[in-house]
Amino acid sequence: MKKEDKIQIIDSLTEQINASNHFYLADTSGMDAETTSALRRACFEKQIKMIVVKNTLLRNALGKVEVECDDLTETLKGSTSLMLSDVGNAPAKLIKEFNKSNDKPVLKGAFVEGAVYIGAGELDTLASIKSKEELIGDIIAALQSPIQKVVSALENGKGEDTEEVVSE
Repeated sequence: MKKEDKIQIIDSLTEQINASNHFYLADTSGMDAETTSALRRACFEKQIKMIVVKNTLLRNALGKVEVECDDLTETLKGSTSLMLSDVGNAPAKLIKEFNKSNDKPVLKGAFVEGAVYIGAGELDTLASIKSKEELIGDIIAALQSPIQKVVSALENGKGEDTEEVVSE
């Protein structure tokens, strides 16, 4: 590969990582074509961009990104797939679901919500992180609950007052 091509790939990877809020590094080595295609389809359905990349190119791209993720360069051994997502827990949930029927992909590391996670042991933690939409939903539900109780109490109170007034 020519040096110009490598520079172009590194710049493209750097740009994509900077544009994405979250990214995961996974080991997809040893997966057959059918399993790899199934994983790519699942990624597409969940709006996760998956790129199989050479470790040296990815290492150089990680050195240029705007976020602090130097610890992830330690994980760049063997085959590496870069998974880019706007939803922090989407790749973790996908990997976890995919691992129910396959032993790969294996999480190497991730950059989610400004923090670096290293190793497959972090998969459950990453899957349980709530997305921005989930947090907003929880806040709205929490705000609606007291309002619903007040409205319900007022409606119940109205009915009782009406009965008392009628009976007098």
